[in-house]
Amino acid sequence: MSERDYFDFQPPPEGEPVERPEGDDDPALMEPVLEALRTVHDPEIPVNIVELGLVYDLVVKKGGIVYVEMTLTTPACPVAQSMPGEVERAVSAVPGVQEVRVNLVWTPPWDRDRMSEEAKLELGLI
Repeated sequence: MSERDYFDFQPPPEGEPVERPEGDDDPALMEPVLEALRTVHDPEIPVNIVELGLVYDLVVKKGGIVYVEMTLTTPACPVAQSMPGEVERAVSAVPGVQEVRVNLVWTPPWDRDRMSEEAKLELGLI
């Protein structure tokens, strides 16, 4: 599997949804995928996207198909175009992953309540 530059991410054509995969879950692949997601950081906030609560849904299926539904802290986020590609690249690098589907959503909107306690502590919010 080749690595793709995260600026190569091409969202599906407008109105065409990113499909959530069907089939059997792959619990053995879930933790490595989560670890890969933890390597992706919002460049303005020194916390990974998992702890920030930006990942709304993660599906890992046998056959190496991964679906990530995520958001950003704001639709005006300067990395709105590049972050989904960075997520795709990080997850694609996990051995056993064959396909990554990233669905960027804005509903429900992100808020600080979605952050983990660790992230809030690291950012001095508690």
